[in-house]
Amino acid sequence: MSHGTHDYLSDPRNASIQININGELYPREEAKVSVFDSGYILGDGVWEGIRLHNGKLFHIKQHLARLYEGAKALDMDIGLSAAELQARIAATCAANGMHSGVHIRLMVTRGIKATPYQDPRITITPPTVVIIPEYKAPLEETLTKGIRLFTVHVRRGYPDVQDQKLNSHSKLNCITACIQAAKAGADEALMLDPHGFVATCNSTHFFIVRGEEVWTSSGDFCLGGITRRSVIGLCKENGIAVFERNFSLTDVYGADEAFVTGTFAGVAPVTEVDGRVLGSADSAHRGQRGPMVERLQQLYLALIDRECPAS
Repeated sequence: MSHGTHDYLSDPRNASIQININGELYPREEAKVSVFDSGYILGDGVWEGIRLHNGKLFHIKQHLARLYEGAKALDMDIGLSAAELQARIAATCAANGMHSGVHIRLMVTRGIKATPYQDPRITITPPTVVIIPEYKAPLEETLTKGIRLFTVHVRRGYPDVQDQKLNSHSKLNCITACIQAAKAGADEALMLDPHGFVATCNSTHFFIVRGEEVWTSSGDFCLGGITRRSVIGLCKENGIAVFERNFSLTDVYGADEAFVTGTFAGVAPVTEVDGRVLGSADSAHRGQRGPMVERLQQLYLALIDRECPAS
């Protein structure tokens, strides 16, 4: 049975969470936005996924910088400073009595429209700001046994069509990719760039390991991943050769190991791509989590503890 990197352990505490909508807290079953909201009508908005660890928001400055950059690209004034928004996120977590093991979905849409139409000038309210904090932990199986990818026909496009740097609510290309991969029996989609080189996955960033080297895409056709950048930094800090470069599916099929990165699951191994089991025939780790991935997982967990120490 296929699964994705965002599969999680069900937690009964989530049934009673309070969700913040425009500064007001609502019980989960009462949290609603208008059918005239820009996000619902058009997918007009930006979002971030953020982790709460030991009472601290991990990489919050980087996440808010990306959010505000995306809002500026969409010519959208969020109406709150980054400090005010961070305080609102922290207050929402505090109101829920949350301390660790929490994943937060922060969503900002352009606001409510006078009528269903795309023109931003008919928006009649300030932006809609929604904060959904949930107790979420990735499945242990994802982090140890890994996932299987399928290369889809849906490409990561040129920035003059839809800029892949935007973490926008408009994710139809990624959703279509995810559907195609699921129909093929895989867990997630591997997506190519317009030139046929490997770009990224539908919801995570992709890396391969060849020998003692770690490779990831040039980054030209994918979101500016925060966890991706952290892993690249960890490689450099720990003497692991890491390259941002163009590479093809042939390089992927011949890789010793592969993995994906993302805010939710951190570093997760990839054991199979397009039916090719990764690792050489004589490798003890063929089709399994390899030593480089396991090392990077530990380095990443240590980074979280270092930046979000227990009080």
